[in-house]
Amino acid sequence: MLDEPRSGRLAAWGNALLAGLVSPDEAAHRIADDDAVHRVEGLPGEEAPVGLTLALGRLRTLGARGLWVALPAPGHPLGLCGPPEFNARALEAEEAVLAPGAGLGLIPERYEAGPEGGSGPDVHVEVVWRCLPVREAPPADVPSLGEAERELAEALREATELLSKLDVAGSGPVAQAALEAYRARAEAGRRVLAPGYPPRAVRVLELAQRVGALIAIAQQAGGDGREHGAAVSSSEIAARAEALRPVERTARRAQVAAYNSAVEERERHRG
Repeated sequence: MLDEPRSGRLAAWGNALLAGLVSPDEAAHRIADDDAVHRVEGLPGEEAPVGLTLALGRLRTLGARGLWVALPAPGHPLGLCGPPEFNARALEAEEAVLAPGAGLGLIPERYEAGPEGGSGPDVHVEVVWRCLPVREAPPADVPSLGEAERELAEALREATELLSKLDVAGSGPVAQAALEAYRARAEAGRRVLAPGYPPRAVRVLELAQRVGALIAIAQQAGGDGREHGAAVSSSEIAARAEALRPVERTARRAQVAAYNSAVEERERHRG
């Protein structure tokens, strides 16, 4: 969870576009971010994949009221509403975007090209969003922003205590590199969410990403006495994973609540 999910960028900037707050070109640019190109495949009325700007416009004409994020994990169908085929694909990808009103969902598939072992600008990343039918039903287990913020405050305390107990601060270079990457990203002041989101959603998402970063660092620092801090056995590594699981679940729920808040806010005013 050190990286922003692509479904989050698609939902945030897609919602800003659907609300008329950004241009189609800006929305497409922000969604793609460092990827080379994004296409949408399987849109009703389109035989071939189309670009993001056309796809978002088509979703609007199909009745989409906004875009929701789902971040499911095994045993936790967070943000999903069925049918089973869509849920299974979303679970495999660990993320998806739903378009309520249009009865459609989109799942990202990532493709890479470049030298073996390459990274950064050497790797050409293309993303294809598979469009499938979804049920018009409330998404599973998505909390309100207020509930998510309260849960996160406790989760942050738990994550910090766990890191201290596991001696992650004194662990090896993998954990330290992850920590430095998170700090650098935070200091760079990158934009969180998009126009049209309430300040509370920005605050909740930032805190959820912070908790997620701490979890990722703790997971990378566990097992051989150096990269794994104080953990020295497989049973201790398993115990660490079990202790972190509810904290990670809370962070994912909060991310979904933040990304979905713009649509919920508009529907509340419309109702």
